[in-house]
Amino acid sequence: MNWQQRIDNALSERRAAEALRTRHVVCQGAGRWLTIGDRRYCNFSSNDYLGLSQHPFVVRAWQQGAEQFGVGSGGSGHVSGHTVAHQALENELADWLGYPRALLFISGFSANQAVIAALTAKEDRIVADKLSHASLLEAASHSPAQLRRFAHNDVRQLASLLAKPLSGQQLVVTEGIFSMDGDSAPLCAISETVQQTQAWLMVDDAHGIGVVGEQGRGSCHQQGIKPDVLIVTFGKGVGVSGAAVLCSDTVANYLLQFARHLIYSTSMPPAQALALRAALQVIRSPEGDDRRQRLAARIAQFRRGAAQLPLAVTGSQSAIQPLIVGENARALRLAERLRQQNCWVTAIRPPTVPPGTARLRLTLTAEHQAQDIDRLLEVLHGGE
Repeated sequence: MNWQQRIDNALSERRAAEALRTRHVVCQGAGRWLTIGDRRYCNFSSNDYLGLSQHPFVVRAWQQGAEQFGVGSGGSGHVSGHTVAHQALENELADWLGYPRALLFISGFSANQAVIAALTAKEDRIVADKLSHASLLEAASHSPAQLRRFAHNDVRQLASLLAKPLSGQQLVVTEGIFSMDGDSAPLCAISETVQQTQAWLMVDDAHGIGVVGEQGRGSCHQQGIKPDVLIVTFGKGVGVSGAAVLCSDTVANYLLQFARHLIYSTSMPPAQALALRAALQVIRSPEGDDRRQRLAARIAQFRRGAAQLPLAVTGSQSAIQPLIVGENARALRLAERLRQQNCWVTAIRPPTVPPGTARLRLTLTAEHQAQDIDRLLEVLHGGE
């Protein structure tokens, strides 16, 4: 089989399974409304949970940063790309989240890949929640360490895996809020279990930072734990993009020497770092509290109405509200029906989620109005 045949066969298999991914050219769409061509939809597929991507204060900060620094960093942070703007953001993140150090990365995916690749060796074991994000599981499977997965949020099975003999070290990996199910990890119980061993705990809080906890400090702060390594990303509740690793001085110095994704990638534009500081200022302010309260109200409103739907509603209390459909084709039909009624919803199918659990992944934001939720529920109650 030659290259072209291999590619054609793979695409044909995806198409036959109703699992082929497509992209849509969006004219405008990070906030409440999404525009494609000349049609506008109420957007229920945005991770911009607090609506900060459109916030005037954040937008102005990026504009002013571009005027001061230009639109790019010009190089890796190890060469010439680490500016006063980057350093100020790292310092603020470390202070806000209670860690000695923070290191900026261009994305959450690269941060997860970098940390796992740099920390683990052949004799080590990674013990990860089965539903951890693809960036975590892929990094673990490609690392020299052995990968063992525990059933989703099953602390007892985690303890059993950690108890198995090993000559090296163990790294426990989980998310704060899971991206496809929207539920929270039992971080307190996980942390207590990890502390009974010599393992380290790494938490990816992409969907919790900015959204939950006092001042939006995230899932770990909300549950009263401090993992050895905390990953926060900025493309969800913070409303921008990029990520940071929060850790000790020693680990930060180690990553600066051995994290290839950090060493060999151009750093984020300094203007972006200034926009992120502006977003953090909003998140930590009374306005941030107000936005979190508005989001909580929309979540509660949706869940009250969704309880009557002929679809499986998960126990998620987060901004991620999946409706489990089952079959790929049915999920696609429902998503299309919603779009015909000007509600933009994405159908998520395997391999992103387990086989037989295709779903509508609804995301709610602080920018949604009560009438938006009412309209969404009205269309959903209308059936297929």
